Amino acid sequence: MNELDKGLDISMRGVAARRALAVFRRQVKAWGVAMPTIKPLVLDFGIGEYEKTGLIEYWIANEARAGYCGKYLFVFDGQTCPEHRHRKKHETFFVVKGQVRMRCGGRSRVMKEGDVLPVAPGRKHSFTGIGPALLLELSMPCEIADNYFTNRDIPIGGNAACGGRS
Repeated sequence: MNELDKGLDISMRGVAARRALAVFRRQVKAWGVAMPTIKPLVLDFGIGEYEKTGLIEYWIANEARAGYCGKYLFVFDGQTCPEHRHRKKHETFFVVKGQVRMRCGGRSRVMKEGDVLPVAPGRKHSFTGIGPALLLELSMPCEIADNYFTNRDIPIGGNAACGGRS
């Protein structure tokens, strides 16, 4: 199974996912941002609190052989992508629209449109929407198992592989 299929396998389905996507699509249309014609991931990270802990991901490319990945990441106002780290992946975040409170390496900062933040492997990071926000992630290839969440109740990625321990 390829990594996108693994991501889609843990993505939310049903009414809640369709509702989130409808609101998301209205927002990006209002911003005038074109999204790729691919199936997005609507993630609640397996803890069932999407409005609080979740995001929508559009995987533009995940080219393992070429060594790169590009994704759009969207959070609603107050919604958080939970704190996690990667053992292998280096990533860089670029704020396309809106603002986020980014926590990285124990520090917190507000990132606005045009701001860039590189995150080295091993650094814990998370972000929360200050209003709706769209980020572009440019990184090494994505491997679902290389996500280690601080919240041990999150049953995906490396947490699942090591019995919930990160």
